[in-house]
Formats: sequence, structure tokens, C-alpha cells
Amino acid sequence: MPDDAHSLAEAARATNAWPFVEARALLDQRLKGRAPDKGYVLFETGYGPSGLPHIGTFGEVVRTNMVRHAFELLAPGMPSRLFAFSDDRDGLRKVPDNLPEREMIARHLGKPLTDIPDPFGTHASFGAHNNAMLRGFLDSFGFDYEFVSATDCYKSGRFDAGCLAVLRHYDAIMEVMLPTLGEERQQTYSPFLPISPRTGRVLQVPILERDVTSGTIVYRDEDGTETRTEVTGGRVKLQWKADWAMRWYVLGVDYEMAGKDLISSYELAARICRILGAEPPQNLIYELFLDEVGQKISKSKGNGLSIEDWLRYAPRESLALFMYHRPKSAKRLYFDVIPRTVDEYLIFLDKYPQEDARRRLDNPVWHIHAGKPPPPIEGVSFSLLLNLASVCHAEDRGVLWQFITRYRPHLAPGQAPLLERLVDHAVAYYRDFVRPTKRYRPPSAAEAEALGEFADSLRALGAGAEAETIQTALYDVGKRHAATFPELKSWFQTLYEVLLGQEQGPRMGSFIALYGVQETLALIGRALAGEDLSKA
Repeated sequence: MPDDAHSLAEAARATNAWPFVEARALLDQRLKGRAPDKGYVLFETGYGPSGLPHIGTFGEVVRTNMVRHAFELLAPGMPSRLFAFSDDRDGLRKVPDNLPEREMIARHLGKPLTDIPDPFGTHASFGAHNNAMLRGFLDSFGFDYEFVSATDCYKSGRFDAGCLAVLRHYDAIMEVMLPTLGEERQQTYSPFLPISPRTGRVLQVPILERDVTSGTIVYRDEDGTETRTEVTGGRVKLQWKADWAMRWYVLGVDYEMAGKDLISSYELAARICRILGAEPPQNLIYELFLDEVGQKISKSKGNGLSIEDWLRYAPRESLALFMYHRPKSAKRLYFDVIPRTVDEYLIFLDKYPQEDARRRLDNPVWHIHAGKPPPPIEGVSFSLLLNLASVCHAEDRGVLWQFITRYRPHLAPGQAPLLERLVDHAVAYYRDFVRPTKRYRPPSAAEAEALGEFADSLRALGAGAEAETIQTALYDVGKRHAATFPELKSWFQTLYEVLLGQEQGPRMGSFIALYGVQETLALIGRALAGEDLSKA
């Protein structure tokens, strides 16, 4: 069902998909329908490179990209850019636990991240190393962005005008910040953090004098020496709320998201941005992730999933779908959500070709793939692959491909890239999560009678039986044994527990068509003979 520009434009105005809601608010409320004076609309995401990129980093970037793509459809003649900003001028406050050369790093605590040697020995600094990790991470997902370094902005003079503006409005900014601080912190707070020319550390010290005319401040260095320094040329950096506001002011940021834990920080930065003479960007506050028991995910605790965990067991598109759903609602992020999310992605992908323009823009795969999703995979779900791996005790991809190519000959390796990835993920997920929890049980006498009757039906259908025909035969057997299975659900649960060793499972007609009629008959025969199905 082809799209045309007019129908897409109309759909973009009508859809309630949240990226379009955000994009319309940006276009209509902030921009008033016209491009900014700088000539483009600027989206921004922020990253603190004291640690490696994590799942929250991915979430913020992928969601911002979704809003940007929606905006580009709404306003096709209005250029846009995305800055991935790294706050690499920040001083390192503690040594991360997962680093080599921790004693060496400890000697440089307090220095900007880009002035600390790289403990991995591969880059000019620790900050440069983590920036490279961020860029490689973003590049691996194909994001269209421009990397911007705080160190480069401060040292090159790009932030000079912003720092001078903060100096001019120093008193007004202090009036905003001081009431939010404790009594002790109020005595030392300043929006400026001088970088000591003697030790190289970022200092949190009070400012003794200010001179707007010369653009200088005076502070007491760590050795007690009163030191005058210019606020330009990277000789200082700003406290992060003031820094955030100054960045919006200098760069002209039009849109930036933030997590729920930064609501008060965003509000303070927005007030400072207005003091400097600019409007803060359009903003979406997204909820944080929870672990399996509903606790907030914390890098230091190590609870919840890492991005490496998810990408080991599922394709990146499924993670993007997880990020798409309800960004303003807290979601539990743990291993059990992975198979369900993958299958949900495949369902949306399967629906897309038959949908009209409006429904396509409501479909998450439009946002995941910027309007160009790949073709769907016919008749194969992730849960089906997991159960195939389970019943075959698959330890490598080749076992699954033997069944897949017989079931769908056109889906050979090399012909279906997404399916290839799904097969590898299914084997990994089965090996780590399914196999350790499988618990087979023998059928009762009444259950064995129903299984034997279904085996007879399956023999009569023959090896080439279609999935729906097999499913109908399953229903018929279950209904004939209503005394044993008052609800059909209990009949299918018996099949799962006896044949697959688990409490839940796939649509059995589809599974048997993929696994094979003869193979299923052999499996039933082994179960009825009392064999141990946990062994291949």
C-alpha cells in the first residue's frame, strides 16, 4: 500500500503517536512554524563520559531520533541537526570500579576527564577513550548525529560568549541557585569552577572578586594563593546546571529530553537560560527503568539489564521498540521481557505493508526505522524459534536452520538477515535461560490417551500438513476430552509441560509445522514410552 506525500503529511498531523505529538509541539509552540535564525532546528542529547555508554544512553538517543524523524516529516523544508554532547570537561569525582590502573586514575581525581591518562592505553585521555566508546556505540546503531565535546567547546572559545554572559548575570544566577543548596554548600557555591593552573584540578571554591569588564574572576587556589583568571579559553568550566543552561544559550538547542530524576535540574537550568537571554528547549521528561522487583535500575547496584545483555539475546530493533513504548511510564527492564518484545516487534513489522498512511505512522516500526522498515518474516516468531531450540536442545544455529529451510525454503541463510540474527539470539537465550529451567513431567493416563489420539490424527494428516490444519486437529482432540481438559487452555498446557518441559509455549500448530510432523510423532512416542525428554 504505497504512501504519497500528501497522505503522509495529513497523517502526521492527525496521529497520536508520541514522537509526532512532541514534533508538533516543537514546530507549533516553540518555532511558531518557521526555522530558527541559525538556519536549522537543533536536537541534543547529553552524555557524562565518566563511565561507558549504558542502556539509558541508548534510550535517550533513540527516542530523540524518533522525534527528529517525525519532525522532518512534519516540516520537510526545515533542516535539523542532532548533537550528541559529551560533558568531558567535568572533573572525575571517584574511580570507577571496573577500570584497570585504578591507582593511577586515583592520582588524577578532580581533573577534567580529558586531562586524565587513558587507563586502557589506547587514546590520548580517559575522556577521549570513553568518547570513542560512545561514538562507536552510536555508529553501530546507525544514528545520524554530530559529536560535540565540552572540552573542545571551552578550549576553542565556542563557549566564551556563554561564560561571559554568566559573569554578567552572576548575581541573578546566584539568586536562583542558592535557595536550592544546603547552608554549608551556599558558602562555597559559584557557577564558575576554576581549573587550577597549579594542580589541573576542577575546583569548587567561592569567587572572591568579579570583573565583568576584563572578564575575570578571583578565587583562592588549593595552596591558598589568590588567583585571577579569565573565564574564557577553557580556564574555567561551569557547574552543571549553569553549564546546561549556557549550552542551550550558546548552541541554540531547540529540543532535549531528560530523565525524571532531572526534573528539578531542568527547571533550574531553564530559569538560568532565560536569565542569559534565551528560551530553554522543548523538553520531554521520560520515566526511569525498574528491575524485576520494581526497584530503580542503578549502574552501581548492577541490577536490571545492560545494553550488552539485551543485544546478546535480541536484535537492536526490539530494544528500540522497548524504548518507544510509553516513555513517560516506568517500565520493568529484565530478561523475561526480551522474547515478548521481540515477537511484538515482528508482529508490528508484519502488519506494516498492509496499513494505510495513518496506521503506518502509528506503527512503532515506522519510528524505529525512520519510515523504511525491512520486509517482514513470514510465519516465524521468536517464541517459535525458542521452542524449536528447546525441543531440539539446539547448541548451534545449524540445527535450527535445518528445520527452518524445510518449513520455509526461501528463508535460507544469507537471504533473511533479520532471521539470521534471530536464530543466533534464540540459541543464546535458550542456552542461558530456557535450558536451566526446563522441567518435563510424565502424562497422566487420561492425558496419555489424548496424546495418543492426537498422534493418530497427526499421522492421518501427513507430513505436509499446514499449521492451521494441525491447530484444528488439536482443538478437536481437546474438545473430545473435555472431561480431562475442561478448558482447552489446560490441554495446551499439558502439551507444553509434557513435550516442551515448560509452563507456557507457542501456538502448537505453527510449532509442529516448523518442527515437522514425523519429528512431533517421535516426540510424543518418547513421552508416552516414559523416556527422558531432557536429553536430545
